[in-house]
Amino acid sequence: MKKTDLEKNKASKILGQMRQAPSSGRFGSAAASVPDRREQRKIDQANNLVPFAVKLNADLVKQLHSHAEREGVLMTEFVDRVIRAGLLAK
Repeated sequence: MKKTDLEKNKASKILGQMRQAPSSGRFGSAAASVPDRREQRKIDQANNLVPFAVKLNADLVKQLHSHAEREGVLMTEFVDRVIRAGLLAK
């Protein structure tokens, strides 16, 4: 194949991927409501929050999500409450 044919094939692949990809919430009304990473980091630091990655069983995560939804709070708030209650129980 010629170089131009290869470039045309690449372009058609990219166009196909762009057509299939859903539009994200970064545009329109959702763009104003979500702070960028820097702003979110500053907000977290002001609230004395530290990122803490943990690997949990998928069933446990589903239970945590469902309980947090039921109570109408964010997942981080709910997990914070559960961990504090567990530590106080000991």
